[in-house]
This record gives sequence, structure tokens and C-alpha cells, in this order.
Amino acid sequence: MRNIFTKHPQEQNETYLQHMWAAWKICATLKILLFKCFIHSIFPFLFTSAVSDKIECLQRMTKRKKSDDNELYEIFGGD
Repeated sequence: MRNIFTKHPQEQNETYLQHMWAAWKICATLKILLFKCFIHSIFPFLFTSAVSDKIECLQRMTKRKKSDDNELYEIFGGD
């Protein structure tokens, strides 16, 4: 039973908790992007590139096998 919880994180060179934390941070980031995108739809002059820039960062991160702490800070550390 344990293997179903650890197989995928191990394939990403992460522990279960590291993988869970990264997934939670991505979830929080996507929620923020949802808000920014909604605001942008009403006020197109706000957040003109914020959403697309973060999505590109998330895409780069998910294509990597092992996450780099510096890139994670860039993505989640601040705007």
C-alpha cells in the first residue's frame, strides 16, 4: 500500500512530504493566478503579463526531474 504513495514522488527524486509541499505551493499559486486572471478580464490594464509569466515558470518547473531551490524561490518567493 505504501508504494502507491511513494512511487510518483520517488520518480521525481522527492520524498512524499517534499512532493506534497510542492503540490500545495503550485495549488496556492494557481489560486492567486485565478484571481489575477479574473481581475485582468475586467480591468485589462492590470496584471498584463503576470499570469502568463507565472504559467511559463510553472511549465519550466514541471518539465524538470529535480527541482532547483533557486527556481522554486523565483516561482513562489515573490513577484
